[in-house]
Amino acid sequence: MTNIQLIDRLRSQRTLDMDEWVRLIGTCTPEDRIYAADAARAIALERFGNRIYFRGIVEFSNYCKNDCLYCGIRRSSADAQRYRLTRDDILLCCREGYGLGFRTFVLQSGEDPWYTDARMADIISAIHAEFPDCAITLSIGEKSRESYQAFFDAGANRFLLRHETADCAHYAKLHPACQTLENRLRCLRDLKEIGYQTGCGFMVGSPFQTVQCLAEDMRFIADFRPHMIGIGPFIPHHATPFRDFPAGSAELTLFLLSLCRIMLPDVLLPATTALGTLRGDGRQKGVLAGANVIMPNLSPKAVREKYMLYDNKAISGEDAAESLNILKAHMREIGYEIVVGRGDYREETVS
Repeated sequence: MTNIQLIDRLRSQRTLDMDEWVRLIGTCTPEDRIYAADAARAIALERFGNRIYFRGIVEFSNYCKNDCLYCGIRRSSADAQRYRLTRDDILLCCREGYGLGFRTFVLQSGEDPWYTDARMADIISAIHAEFPDCAITLSIGEKSRESYQAFFDAGANRFLLRHETADCAHYAKLHPACQTLENRLRCLRDLKEIGYQTGCGFMVGSPFQTVQCLAEDMRFIADFRPHMIGIGPFIPHHATPFRDFPAGSAELTLFLLSLCRIMLPDVLLPATTALGTLRGDGRQKGVLAGANVIMPNLSPKAVREKYMLYDNKAISGEDAAESLNILKAHMREIGYEIVVGRGDYREETVS
């Protein structure tokens, strides 16, 4: 069976066997990537038209209790300039975003214990009360089921928690021993059971990653069936133990984005900031590979350069919320339109 036939099989069956994933990912050619992108783009156009949803990210704290070996805001980093936004700061970001047309706010931070469940619930409730027509997405890491429930009850709708890698041995090479894949997956299960629109995802080209690891990631996603998938290339940060590892491949990232769209036609699939950082046209290429979400930055300009998970992170141009006209122009160049709306996950019945 050729790789083209495997891609067709993925479209019809929504999954592949492990050895088929390994073969498809490990031996893909430029022709395979073009074929997958064309198929993924056709599916996205069928499901969503030429509409691209945009979400406003508010990076409200770069304190983190964790020490992930790849992350620029890891606990032990003496390089990070730490900051926290107040409830009023966050609400101001949302007000500015609402005026620009954003109808989804993504609250993202390191795992910062200063934001207790009560503080987070208060922030979420305040956003929900002032902007009842908006969705609230959280990206704040591993919590207890009780914490997730409290945030959901306060008005949060979605939660992004990348699983990072579905291979236990690989996970252990990226994190200290106190962090486990088992707990990560427990969190994802809890989120989905509570009722969040739940997103997982992984880095492409992270240190020690193999084709087998990527195959495990794709098999996990096929089984878990998330509502959102965040995939971006690994980009090293100079103040981490992985500073000397090479960045991941933009081409492989785009191929895996296409395979995710083919596998889960209705999934909300961002063209990530990391992809846009690695190559200037990464956002456009992501959309042409099947992505349908873009997440510009609503954070105050004074703190954007402090939320550096990796080196050279894009914080201006089309990655900045105040530059929406640039982003809209870039999308129009490839035949797409940025639309105002929450852009909730909705599963269609068409094949």
